[in-house]
Amino acid sequence: MSRRNELDAIIVGAGAAGGALALALARDGFDVAVVETREPKPWHVEDEIDLRVVALAPDARELLADLGVWPTIAARTGPYRHMRVWDALAPGELHFDAADRGEATLGWIVENKLIQHGLWQALQAFSDSAPTLPEPRTRSRGSRLADDVAGRVRLYCPAEIVELDNGADAVTATLADGTRLRAKLLVAAEGAESAVRKQLGIGFDGRDYGQRAVVAHVRTERPHEGTAWQRFQPGGPLAFLPLGDGRCSVVWSLPDAEASRILALDEAAFRAELGCAFDFRLGAITTTTPRTAFPLRLRLAERFLAGRCLLAGDAAHVVHPLAGQGMNIGLRDVTTLRRVLRDARARGSDLGAAHVLRRYERERRSESTLAARSFDLIERAFGSAFQPLAALRGAGLAVANAVAPLRQALADAAAGRQ
Repeated sequence: MSRRNELDAIIVGAGAAGGALALALARDGFDVAVVETREPKPWHVEDEIDLRVVALAPDARELLADLGVWPTIAARTGPYRHMRVWDALAPGELHFDAADRGEATLGWIVENKLIQHGLWQALQAFSDSAPTLPEPRTRSRGSRLADDVAGRVRLYCPAEIVELDNGADAVTATLADGTRLRAKLLVAAEGAESAVRKQLGIGFDGRDYGQRAVVAHVRTERPHEGTAWQRFQPGGPLAFLPLGDGRCSVVWSLPDAEASRILALDEAAFRAELGCAFDFRLGAITTTTPRTAFPLRLRLAERFLAGRCLLAGDAAHVVHPLAGQGMNIGLRDVTTLRRVLRDARARGSDLGAAHVLRRYERERRSESTLAARSFDLIERAFGSAFQPLAALRGAGLAVANAVAPLRQALADAAAGRQ
């Protein structure tokens, strides 16, 4: 095997978790290969805002800024300063305010597609096939980043792994075109249907919620107030998330049959039912985009480690969208693995040694399991129409809102502050 084919890490998947991990490791001086089955659809500033959005927490934003891709993403985000949560069946409301911590925002509503675009552009720019750029007269932070990672990313797309040798000393991946990649470790980050996870024989726990999330962008009679709104209803939560153009992104979790009915409504009927479900907090719904829906599932891999192979992002965990934390949890996988590998290199350890990778698995499986089970418990508790339980929920929200340390602890957990 030539030196050119000797890598520190192979990363399968160039979505949010995989793309961010590749850039992070390359910036830290590791040589990585990225294997991606298809190039993301291009993003253009004149495009309609993607229906799939995420609520990025401050720690996720800090990671993307550190990787140099936040300026691209920040061009079209919806920052929010407040979050309001209430129950349709009982009084009581929980209100988070960024000002309580002396900060400007609690988080940012961002298109999935835009995040993928920013990461993909950076991967292409810093791959070993990218052209050499002329030396700038003034060396900016961005140019220093380019120097750090230039040539350390090898991008294979379209490509897929057809054979995996998870050896004692290295992991070797053979691509469909015959290319063989050898590295100290491999990270499967290619999504919930991860082919690598299946090759490794790693199963998962979880359940199908029997729900779909109906999504659309709507304009309301009154402004969204820079607030992320969530109303718990029997059957599933309804979220109104503030977009940068003044509209709200709606994520309405509904039982499958009800979701089908809502999707079939004409626009006027949909606007009327949606406004009623939202308790007309922002007045009437005045316009809406076409709607679509996606199924909701809980998936938690039975283990995150097999030999020299790790799972990250949706390949490791898929959670209910009620708290908007799926991508944040995946990006925390990146931050943790980055730290673990930095520490291993500083100690002169083999990056793929079992004792090194177990540190990542212990930390991330524990935290993501707690998050997934907590969201699942909240979905079960708040999805019930049992009136005594509804009264208890309302009282709980009121208490959490009144007790500042508890309210702040909940806000810190959502923001990724430990």
